[in-house]
Amino acid sequence: MCKSGDRESGEPPAPGEPHGVDSAAFSALLEDSAEDLYEHAPCGYLSTLLDGTIAKVNTTLLNWLGHARGDLVGRRTFSDLLTVGGRLYHETHFAPLLRMQGEVRGIALELKAADGSRLPVLVTSAVKAGPDGEPLLIRTTVFDARDRRAYEIELLRARQEAEREREALQRLNATLQQTLLPPTLVNVPGLDVAAHYHVASTDKVGGDFYDLFPLAGGAWGLFLGDVCGKGAAAAAVTSLARYTLRAAAVYDPDPAAVLSNLNTVLNHEYNGIDPRFCTVIFGLLTPDTDQGGFHITLAAGGHPPALLLRADGSADYLPTPGGQLIGVLPDAHIATTTIRLEAGDTLMLHTDGLTEAHTAATGDDDRYGDEALLDLAQALAPTTASGVVSAIRDLLDTFGTGVEDDTAVLAISVPRPTSEEQQ
Repeated sequence: MCKSGDRESGEPPAPGEPHGVDSAAFSALLEDSAEDLYEHAPCGYLSTLLDGTIAKVNTTLLNWLGHARGDLVGRRTFSDLLTVGGRLYHETHFAPLLRMQGEVRGIALELKAADGSRLPVLVTSAVKAGPDGEPLLIRTTVFDARDRRAYEIELLRARQEAEREREALQRLNATLQQTLLPPTLVNVPGLDVAAHYHVASTDKVGGDFYDLFPLAGGAWGLFLGDVCGKGAAAAAVTSLARYTLRAAAVYDPDPAAVLSNLNTVLNHEYNGIDPRFCTVIFGLLTPDTDQGGFHITLAAGGHPPALLLRADGSADYLPTPGGQLIGVLPDAHIATTTIRLEAGDTLMLHTDGLTEAHTAATGDDDRYGDEALLDLAQALAPTTASGVVSAIRDLLDTFGTGVEDDTAVLAISVPRPTSEEQQ
């Protein structure tokens, strides 16, 4: 005969019961395991009455806080364990939400230990209701968040360090960018001049550049260009191009010869596995001492054509067709044109960051375009150098983040004579 609870030899154990353990021993083991799991769980447990008075707390939470069970059960409320800020949050947010929802999960709080130290925790509370649906008590689970807090602090420190490094890089980029542009435009007798450089991103140095400088015999040289790419490599090419153009113009101011010299230098320096090139428009300004105004010869190498805004209110692109990129081929074709700037005329040079800007947040093909820029010029004419540059600055501001590439604008105009001069 088998005793109560015993099984015949060969009879399988009940579901979930391990082999070799009778049912009574297995039940006792489960009860012991359940109690031990509660007391020594990897998280803190406590149960409170509806008024917050602690009715039960496990050993894990007591050890974390350094309290004896008798110090808390029936004597303290859950709110008493919180820091001042935590108690305020508990009263104004946590407790009201718990009453309304019946459960609040994953709230970050700080508990105050017996020695006064603080313990960052994540708290989840749920209301336990009786058979009639009336709330009886509140069960709360507390997770130690010290490792998480340390991780968050380290993450914040790393983020702050990254921000400082980014700000330092932006300052370096801004300083480098300024070295590639003239600090101020020179004063040309008989001309008004204006320029603007729009930075699309402060994280990388752009490749746009411009300059206006005196040459022998009362002539003046001007140029505006755009180097392929961004960053330090593009800045190196920009610097080389800018100083090569100035030096070449001193040696031979003919615009086509100036761009041919630059093409030779770039093609020689960057014809390996990392070719570098740019688009440039160069102009030679010569004052007309007899009739006033200026003669200007423009040479273009793959660059967008200049805009001429006439005193009579007309505006159009100047023809420089077929000009090839500077630095790609050993002998690039350079396109030239010659015009006369008279009183009230304005000449504007620009880089393609302007016409390739997005005019709206949607649509990759929604570019501003050459036709829109021509329409703007026709609406502005007649105007002055400062007037056209101011209009372009306002236009770029309307594009916002749609300006993906740096944009440079350089404008010159022959002022109209004053009434006294006309007399």
